[in-house]
Amino acid sequence: MSADLNIVAEPAFEDLKPVLQERLARVGASIHIEQFGAIFDPLMRQILQQGFAEAGAHEGTVWLLDEGGEHLTPAYNSGPQADQFVGKFKQPLNAGLICMVFASEQPFLENEVWKNAQQSKLLDSMLEVQTFAMIAVPFNFLRACRGVISCVQLKHSRSREPDPAGFRPEHLASIQRAATLLSQLIESRLLSRTVGWES
Repeated sequence: MSADLNIVAEPAFEDLKPVLQERLARVGASIHIEQFGAIFDPLMRQILQQGFAEAGAHEGTVWLLDEGGEHLTPAYNSGPQADQFVGKFKQPLNAGLICMVFASEQPFLENEVWKNAQQSKLLDSMLEVQTFAMIAVPFNFLRACRGVISCVQLKHSRSREPDPAGFRPEHLASIQRAATLLSQLIESRLLSRTVGWES
C-alpha cells in the first residue's frame, strides 16, 4: 500500500521565486567548458557512458555554447581522441547537424549521415574519421537549451571494415534518457550550491 507524497509550495517562498529564477538563469548562462568540468562528476560521466553503450555508439560528446555565443565546443568526449579536440575545436553555430539540433531543440537520428550535405566535415577531417551514424539531442538544464549531447558510430579513413550497424529509435531513447538524468543531476547540484545546501 502506498500513499501520495502531498507536497505543496511553501507560501513564504513565493516572493523569493523571481529572485531564485533570475539567479539560476545567470548560473546556467555562465556554464561553459571550464565550469562544466568542475561539476561533471564520476556519476554523471557513468550515466552518459552507459547511455552511449546502450545505444551501441563508438563514442559520444557533450557540446556547450562557448562564451561568445558563436560556436558549440566539445566539453567532454568518451572516445580515444578526446584530448585532440575537447575544449579546442569550435563548430560554428551556422553550420552542421549538431548546431541544427541546438537551434531547433529537436532530437536527430540518421544512419549514413556522411551522405547528408548538412553534416559538417570539419571535425571528421581533423580526426581522419568518417561519421557513419549520429544521434544528437538537445542538452537542457535550468530551463534552457545549453548545448547538445551527441553520439556516433565511426569509420576510420581508408578502413576496409564493414559499415557499422547504425542506430535505431530505441538507441535514441537511451541517449534522451541519459541526457535527462544528466540534466537533473546538474540542476540538483547547481540549485544546492545556489541555496547553500552544499558545504
